Parts: sequence; C-alpha cells; structure tokens
Amino acid sequence: MKKLIVIEGLDGCGKSTQLECLKNQYDAHFITFPYYETDSGRMISAYLRGDLGETDQKISAYSASIMYAADRYTSYRTHWKALYESGLPVISARYVSSNAIYQMTKLERSEWDSYLDWLCDLEYEKLGMPRPDLTVFLDMPGEISQKLLSKRYGGDESKKDIHERDTAFQSRCREAAMYTAERFGWKRVLCGENGEPLSVETINGAVRALIDEELKK
Repeated sequence: MKKLIVIEGLDGCGKSTQLECLKNQYDAHFITFPYYETDSGRMISAYLRGDLGETDQKISAYSASIMYAADRYTSYRTHWKALYESGLPVISARYVSSNAIYQMTKLERSEWDSYLDWLCDLEYEKLGMPRPDLTVFLDMPGEISQKLLSKRYGGDESKKDIHERDTAFQSRCREAAMYTAERFGWKRVLCGENGEPLSVETINGAVRALIDEELKK
C-alpha cells in the first residue's frame, strides 16, 4: 500500500535531525525539499537570498509557491515516483505543506482559504502530486528555534536566509501552520518547553508512535 509521510515544521524545529533518526528506524525512502542543486532548486536559492527583489507580497505568495511546486514535481517525476508507486513508504522533510506555512502568511487572513484551495488544486490536481497520508508538525516554540538556528550558524546571523532571520515572519508562519493543521488534520508534536528543546529521543518517540499507527492502516 502506498504511503507518503511528511515531517513538517518551522525553521530550526529539528526536521533534519528527526529525518536522520528515522532513517535508522524504518525501511522507507527518504526525501527532503527543496533540492537546491537542481535547476529548480537554484531558482529557489535565488529567491531565498532576496535576488528577485519581490516587493508585492501578494504576488510573492504565489510566485514562490510555483517555484517550490516545480521543484517538488521535478523530483517526483525523476526521483521517487516509481518507489512510491511500488509500495515502499516515502518519508519527506517538507512538502506541499511548506507552501502553506511560508507563503500563505504573506496574504491577509481572509485570503487563506482561497490560497489553500488554489495550492491543493495546483499541486495535487494539476500536477498530480500524491497527497500525504500523514503530516507530522514539529511544533518548536519560536524563541527556541531562533537559538537553535544561531547555534547552527555559529552565531553568524548573516548566514540565515530571508525567512530565518525575520522573527516576526516566523511568528506569522506558526499562526499559518496552526490554521492549516486544523484544516487538514496534521498531527502536532510539541518539541520544546520552558525555553528549552525537548530531547531528540523524546521527540523521536512521539513521531515514531504516529508513523507506526499510520503504517498499520
């Protein structure tokens, strides 16, 4: 049976760490987005550096979504479509859900539902991307995420991309994530409390419990 499981969350929540843990725990194919070394990925890198000079956020919400969608579509068609259709579980760090978190927040809240309708139609209907069977949202409090990002970059704040360095934007992204999680039934895993992250093992145990339940279906 085909299964697509997505590990989602804001910058600095520990997606990559959890994916590495899961690689030692499941017989599955693992992917992560974006694919920065491809032609589509290099376009995304230019966007994240701010090279495109976009000033109209309403346009940027849709233009950036299309860039990320193209990257996912290319990787699916050339890299993991056959594996997914063979029945091997696919576990992905980031997916269509990332557009909902990072791009929808550029719009007025009154436009969120129409954006989500557009996004799902674009990726799942028009492009034929598979819908996730399970989306696990790693919910790391923003102040902890910023500490972890700074540690990742050795305290050099200039290494953060345009999304990572904008704490107000990250806060809005969490609001968008909670909105989308409610609409689409994402499973939330709390990753920090009292100003500190929970242990990798604690988070991994919660993530594994959700994945195990899904794989039994």
